[in-house]
Amino acid sequence: MNLDKFKHQHTDILRSIATLRALAQAGVEANASAIAQGIVAMSGTIKLHLAVEDQVLYPALQRGGNAELARLGRQYQSEMASIASAYDAFARRWNTAEGVRRDAQGFRNEANVVLRRVFERMQREDHDFYPRIEEEEATACH
Repeated sequence: MNLDKFKHQHTDILRSIATLRALAQAGVEANASAIAQGIVAMSGTIKLHLAVEDQVLYPALQRGGNAELARLGRQYQSEMASIASAYDAFARRWNTAEGVRRDAQGFRNEANVVLRRVFERMQREDHDFYPRIEEEEATACH
């Protein structure tokens, strides 16, 4: 399975998180519109990424011949449910400039928790999960 699209989406999401962090550090109130727009844009990428994982990646791992990867896939999918739910609530709460501006500290607090969880999860996928999948495929091809 080619994971390049997943990795590219991770890069896009990580870039969006970095942009949101920079905007918040420069001033949440002053950058509320850009922050809200960034959240809306990132949400589209995250939703697409999660849908493709659920519809393609995890089922492929379940059908594959590697029981450990199938188990890891189930574990990652299960763990992602709470992260996705937290992100969805975050995105719905902070998707307007007015909402961000109204509670700048609340935005900062929630962003620090939720976006860190998303960031850490993608790091685990990039550094642990995806390499295991690629290693298995390389072994199976040779």
